[in-house]
Amino acid sequence: MNLGLQAIDYVIIAAYLAATMFIGVWVERKASEGAGSYFLGGNKLPWWALGASGMASNVDISGTTVAVGLIYAMGVAGFFVEIRGGIVLVMAILLAWMGKWLRRSGAMTAAEWMTFRFGNGPEGRVARGISAINELLFTVWVVAYFTVGLTGFVGPLVPGLAPELTATLVVAFIVVYATAGGFIGVIWTDVFQGGLILLAVLYMCVLGFSAPALPESFQVSVPNGTEGGAAVYTLVNHTAASWQQVVPPQTLNMPGAYAGYNDLWKVIGIFIMLTIVQGSSGSGGYTAQRYLAAKNEREAGLVALFWTLLLSLRWPMVISFAILGIHYGLSQGTPITNPESVLSTVLATQLPVGVKGLITACFLAAFMSTFSSFLNATAAFWCNDLYKVFLRPNAEGRELVTQGRLATVVLVAVGLVLGFYMSSINDVWGWLSAVLGSGLAIPLLLRWYWWRFNGWGFAVGTAFGMLGAYLFPVLGPRVFGRSLAEHELFLINGTWTIFWSVLVTMMTPPVDPAVVENFYRKTRPFGFWGPVARTLNPEERSSIRKGNLMEILSGIFALPWQLTLFLLPMAIILKSWGQAGALLAVLAVLTVLLYFVWYRNLSKES
Repeated sequence: MNLGLQAIDYVIIAAYLAATMFIGVWVERKASEGAGSYFLGGNKLPWWALGASGMASNVDISGTTVAVGLIYAMGVAGFFVEIRGGIVLVMAILLAWMGKWLRRSGAMTAAEWMTFRFGNGPEGRVARGISAINELLFTVWVVAYFTVGLTGFVGPLVPGLAPELTATLVVAFIVVYATAGGFIGVIWTDVFQGGLILLAVLYMCVLGFSAPALPESFQVSVPNGTEGGAAVYTLVNHTAASWQQVVPPQTLNMPGAYAGYNDLWKVIGIFIMLTIVQGSSGSGGYTAQRYLAAKNEREAGLVALFWTLLLSLRWPMVISFAILGIHYGLSQGTPITNPESVLSTVLATQLPVGVKGLITACFLAAFMSTFSSFLNATAAFWCNDLYKVFLRPNAEGRELVTQGRLATVVLVAVGLVLGFYMSSINDVWGWLSAVLGSGLAIPLLLRWYWWRFNGWGFAVGTAFGMLGAYLFPVLGPRVFGRSLAEHELFLINGTWTIFWSVLVTMMTPPVDPAVVENFYRKTRPFGFWGPVARTLNPEERSSIRKGNLMEILSGIFALPWQLTLFLLPMAIILKSWGQAGALLAVLAVLTVLLYFVWYRNLSKES
């Protein structure tokens, strides 16, 4: 669809791109001082900048396109499908305990953390290498996923150019400023881009709030398979009351591509389980990088809080796009055909000249922020966990920075090629978050909570988790006679990964007791640590138990707190005042509880 951009729109977009490049290049000298500056900013960046950067890195074009499409097709119920990853519900666990646990390690990357947990012997080095390879492969697929969304969004920006070429030019631009400025450049360009994203959020919320009420009944169009190689779409009937219902229905009646979500409560339960596993595993990539870069564990907690508060603003924007998309279909006499084109259709048809350029720049900012964060974080894995450990142990300073830049270029090139052969953003996102994510998260989970888990179990479990993510989607139709839904693949691949992780761990020796005790004393996790905890004096054990209790309570309150925080502004956009009042009351109670069990217990120690 032609976005109908005029000269002033292109001027606004060009000004944004120039400002972004200036920031990235401006900090190049500081970023090049060494690996610590290039990948963590020297642990000198303020918590509010890290939190704002995290928010900007989570609001990407592809994810927003998927979220708008789900809510357009299903109503508020579509929000709950995105518990699989789009809501970023792992933030609740990062806030409750995982953010400060990560910061206590003092590592530069999540893979470097492996030697902290498993020692610097063969098993620690192998675990570190496998973790780094896993992150590199995961990032290639993430780049491909972003490419699908970016191609659909920026393709119409430059009439006469192939969409793939336009997307490639945008990505090349990101690579230049991201590799020049390193982590410092990523953070400060993210802060700038986050300000632009907030402008888009506020403008779209005003449009959504001022839109006419939805009619008592209406239709939307959803994908329903293919016929002769072409996508087929089916009309679905909704009532305004059911579409706007904040409490999710037990079941849906969606056809085709969305039929896998019809047993909604079951799907939500499994996706919450996925969220808890992924959040409790310590996350990785750019998410972990922001906590590792915090000045201390108190600021790591504040990073999580500010990040979550800013993320809540994404959802009123998403539902505003969905509402405007429904009204556009009503005005045209036929619904927008593909839910994944709702965002671009609204952008092309509902915004005036000038504002259209500003909002387009805002969404480019969202994409560029997420993309650059992944690139910088993943380059650290190549430099610190593969190149320096296995190839050039004496490499330092500028040599590592150069390697990081080269790794970025290679990752992007491979991911771009993959992305140009994909079609559905939702399918790619579902596989990444629920299938591949489950296989990778299980070994990451066990390392925090089970003293006996070792580096060999981690390495083999991760390898088989990656294998299962590719294998089970292919075997599903042959074994079960149908394609398996995301939540089913999550359970199958998760069980497969647990089996291999535990089996190999029990067949190999435990980690050196001195390494395990050092990890436990420094990180202070809860879980199955009895044999290690008994080596500590009673006073130290009591202090750790008290801290663990507060962390568990914080997690219990933080999960519903985050969901309520995100649902409240959506209810306000819908002008559903009864639902908004109930959500506000629940949010107030949970906020008070979190103040006492979480905020007051944040450590002020460096």
